Amino acid sequence: MTASADKPSDNQLANKSQAWSALFSEPMSELVKRYTASVFFDKRLWAADIQGSLAHAEMLLAQGILSAEDHAAIESGMAQIKGEIAAGQFDWKLDLEDVHLNIEARLTELVGLPAKRLHTGRSRNDQVATDVRLWLRSEIDELLQLLSALQLALVEVAEKNVEVILPGFTHLQVAQPVSFGHHLLAYVEMFARDAERLLDARRRVNRLPLGAAALAGTSYPLDRERVARTLGMEGVCQNSLDAVSDRDFAIEFSAAAALVMVHISRLSEELILWMSQSFGFIDLADRFCTGSSIMPQKKNPDVPELARGKTGRVVGHLMGLITLMKGQPLAYNKDNQEDKEPLFDTVDTLKDTLRIFAEMAAGITVKPEAMERAALKGYATATDLADYLVKKGLAFRDAHEIVAHAVKTAIARGLDLSALPLAELQKFDARIGEDVFEVLSLRGSLNARNILGGTAPAQVRAQVARHRARLAA
Repeated sequence: MTASADKPSDNQLANKSQAWSALFSEPMSELVKRYTASVFFDKRLWAADIQGSLAHAEMLLAQGILSAEDHAAIESGMAQIKGEIAAGQFDWKLDLEDVHLNIEARLTELVGLPAKRLHTGRSRNDQVATDVRLWLRSEIDELLQLLSALQLALVEVAEKNVEVILPGFTHLQVAQPVSFGHHLLAYVEMFARDAERLLDARRRVNRLPLGAAALAGTSYPLDRERVARTLGMEGVCQNSLDAVSDRDFAIEFSAAAALVMVHISRLSEELILWMSQSFGFIDLADRFCTGSSIMPQKKNPDVPELARGKTGRVVGHLMGLITLMKGQPLAYNKDNQEDKEPLFDTVDTLKDTLRIFAEMAAGITVKPEAMERAALKGYATATDLADYLVKKGLAFRDAHEIVAHAVKTAIARGLDLSALPLAELQKFDARIGEDVFEVLSLRGSLNARNILGGTAPAQVRAQVARHRARLAA
């Protein structure tokens, strides 16, 4: 006997958990159910989902679309659901596909008909876009705090090592002496720009898609601006098609996150080099390193090495998101379910990395003598001698040529420029006097660069003070 038009079939009853079940004559296959479900990764959006639903319900009440009794029931039910999820007692069901339907189904169990009225004027398309934005906004706020903590850790190490002389490199060849503190502050500048980028991206994340419904808006008299104000958002997405299909905000965040990791990777590379026996400039605390299963003398900088590797992972997520969006027509497509895992992993990786680097940076042991010995090996004050001759009246190109000959002689004799006798130096130019030895010293070279942005200790201390004031604001 076939089912009548008024009575659902057994297949329809089996499929009743789906929000669209009345249209379909057979349940979704188990394979498709597993393939399309997102609940086991998007359930982390639960707090944002409840937050958005409560703001939507409050607006429906204010607009006369929802009764006070229904609104009170929804609030009460959501409070219970929050408690269940926080306590780990919520039963997440694969059959219910995603975080939204799981929460809605539980709310329906708790309060009945009011839960079914909550979805008035919205779709899962605008709901998920809102949830992801709310969640990401919160994560950006935490990342900004973590970036500040890392910057402060580096500032503190820099302040302790303003007078420590490090060989500055170009092409990984000794170039000129710099303050080790100055060198670390270069990374502070990078991370400060990263914070600026995240803060700027946050403004575009913090816009409300809710009310766009599936793609065309809704016929209900919604007050979208009210919902935006309730949620602390800075504006409303102005085009319903764009609102539900846009993932620019996720891509922009991922680009900013990838740059943070690139900066982390550059710092990691230097920490790895500096810790190696060939450099011996620093040591990292044992808790950030591992040993070898076969070579008992080894102390490996695993944390910076792994961070360098994880950079590729985060950059890969950025490329994945760009590729995900490049061929999509308007408006929402199921492809967009694939935005969450790379976004979630990017946030997790970045948070973990920033936390561990702030702690690791604070425990760096600096070896000033090794740094200074290395600076003396590469004729790091050659440019200072050229500048000295310019101040005596030579053109810089002529001075450059003279100093090149002096360096060649010093190399042949196995001596630093400062170790050549005055008489020998005067053979290259008679204007060279006793005062040249102060110029040729590492300390003299450092102190001479007393210009805004320079490596002179006075300038580095001024930058330390600037960063401290900025980070305290």
